[in-house]
Amino acid sequence: MIEGIQVIGFDADDTLWVNEAYFLETEREWRRLLAPYAGEETASAELYRTEMQNMPLYGYGVKAYMLSLLETAVRITEGKAPAQVFEHIIRLGKEQLSRPVELFDGVEETLGALAGRYRLILVTKGDLLDQEQKLYRSGLEHFFHHVEIMSDKTERAYNQLLKHIDIRPEEFLMIGNSIRSDILPPLALGCYAIHVPSLAVWEHEKVDAPLAHPHSYTVGSLKEIIPLLTGED
Repeated sequence: MIEGIQVIGFDADDTLWVNEAYFLETEREWRRLLAPYAGEETASAELYRTEMQNMPLYGYGVKAYMLSLLETAVRITEGKAPAQVFEHIIRLGKEQLSRPVELFDGVEETLGALAGRYRLILVTKGDLLDQEQKLYRSGLEHFFHHVEIMSDKTERAYNQLLKHIDIRPEEFLMIGNSIRSDILPPLALGCYAIHVPSLAVWEHEKVDAPLAHPHSYTVGSLKEIIPLLTGED
């Protein structure tokens, strides 16, 4: 059992609910639209390059993704594709923003088991409106003492969060699917972290180095967190 924790931060996308799989579905349809102009590998590589270039300006989220889809499509087609192609891309983005929130197995059970013992907060990044709406649609809002929507999950952002909630690093535990965003920055500050791997991981969030830290844990599912934090099977 992990001792001394007062506050637990939960990532949202691909930790509590499905997210990356929807981006992959959108990209597959986008590549199909651009098939007359570029092969799948070329289109995907160009899209990722655009996303990385735009990230400092647009940040994360579906809206930023839509802009990168459109920009890459213009470049690949040299602006010669019919207007219907670009209208279709915009429609794909709107459809993704409207998707129902699909919770992973064990989410409500896990939050319910921990809510009475710890202060739970949601720590996510992306577009403010989109994340607020997803949380509302998820039905999980009542579990969280505080909601923090960051522009990016950096050490600086986590340090500001710790100061805001007035907690020492060793009293904070972060839970999430991304080693880059949810695990490494809190560990660097002296916090604890639990990695819950997800099947679909965005290329930008992948980290090749093995996770080895005395304050870090890896579980196969959210429900496996319960005994680590309650001492109960």
